[in-house]
Amino acid sequence: MSEYSKEDDEHMGGGGGAPPPKTFDWMPSGCEALADGEYDAIIMGTGLTECIVSGLLSVNGMRVLQVDRNNYYGGDTASLGLSNLFQAFRPEKPEPPASLGSARDWNVDLVPKFIMACGSLVKILLHCKVTRYLDFKSIDASYVFKDNKVQKVPASPQEALASELMGFFEKRKFRNFLIFVNDYDKEKPATWMKGKPMDKWPMKDVYAEYGLDENTQSFIGHAMALMRDDDYLNQPAQQTIDAIQLYCYSIERYGKSPYIYPLYGLGTMPEGFSRLAAVNGGTFMLNTKVDEVLEKDGKAWGVKSGNAVAKAKFIIGDHSYFSAAKSRVTGQVVRSICILDHPIAGVTTSEGTAAESVQIIIPARQVGRRNDIYVCMVSAAHSVSSSGKYIAIVSTTVETRSPIQELEPGIKLLGKIVERFDKVSDLKAPVGSGKSDNCYISQTYDATSHFESAANDVLDLYTRITGTQLDMNINADSTQEDE
Repeated sequence: MSEYSKEDDEHMGGGGGAPPPKTFDWMPSGCEALADGEYDAIIMGTGLTECIVSGLLSVNGMRVLQVDRNNYYGGDTASLGLSNLFQAFRPEKPEPPASLGSARDWNVDLVPKFIMACGSLVKILLHCKVTRYLDFKSIDASYVFKDNKVQKVPASPQEALASELMGFFEKRKFRNFLIFVNDYDKEKPATWMKGKPMDKWPMKDVYAEYGLDENTQSFIGHAMALMRDDDYLNQPAQQTIDAIQLYCYSIERYGKSPYIYPLYGLGTMPEGFSRLAAVNGGTFMLNTKVDEVLEKDGKAWGVKSGNAVAKAKFIIGDHSYFSAAKSRVTGQVVRSICILDHPIAGVTTSEGTAAESVQIIIPARQVGRRNDIYVCMVSAAHSVSSSGKYIAIVSTTVETRSPIQELEPGIKLLGKIVERFDKVSDLKAPVGSGKSDNCYISQTYDATSHFESAANDVLDLYTRITGTQLDMNINADSTQEDE
């Protein structure tokens, strides 16, 4: 059993007095306690998606059992210590070099994701009141790659006029576009374009109305609206306008970039949700191997481990806990975790100092690709590395038979790399909705360096499981809920 301590509370941001949930090995000696146990939901895996769903269901009064085969929280969204990182990627030489400092200072994310300050994930965190267990810090800067160099993404009319991304006349066009986006309200016809709301215009026609060139469209669509390809140009503009408004609203929240990130890495978030579930009567078990998902007449009704059986109305989890037939491969993602002894060159804060954390988006058309490349960097400023060291992760959707080579435009931005760890993973999605077999499966995490797509998967899972949509009418102006 894990012990709760003051150090644990400080690690989680010092926000709450509730102890973390106790964890057990699901071994034969403990099976009797679980035999014939009945729950509303059994959740397999402790990735962030699974933990958020667990938190939402437990807050709704459901009795939840959550298990994980690993001895740590987080699954694919775990934050590994330096020793565990080397053991995972270099088992033949697992000892990290002494030059990297104390292994205890490191919390390295396996999947890099920043959080939009006023986006869907923050609203979900506030809805669950899990922010009491977490501390966040803003990301220093948001950049886009253009003409072989990184440049700050303007998010206000004033920044647009000072930006080097555009020429003089293009700046004025972009400024006028941002003013329109800022003023636009789908409920107020006076703000519409030529008397029609944005859901009646394709986005390409909105760009044309303001005379924006292809390069400007590229950084608006990919670095601000966070679209992953150019299909959005032919779709109703409402989605893109909403995304740009969210970007600008989020950047106004902190003044540096639209992104925030939890201290000690993303792995603290599943731990925070485990505390939440424990407070609401949930049960967590690590080191718990699931031998079988039990089904009758094509519907799952429980899980088995050893001689223990737990029953539930719903079985939820990532694809690795279910039969292969229940998921399909939709593509691949390649990621490189790089340790640096310097910040990324040419990337500065609004004050002109070297950024200690940053997101850089390389739009596909800038490097002759179909999919964008994402670069994110964090450092000791977020308590994820030793002093003077930086963690940069480059990721993209695989397009060729040489996936590692596809990262090269992002890798070149990093300069000298001290250590590098590469991984290619399948992207998987559930075959069915879960209603027919009681198996609700999460999607794997895509190449993006933000959580907006993952938050959408959480909301979709919640709706499929409960039959109702989560109320997102919550003010995301703060990462701390009202007392």
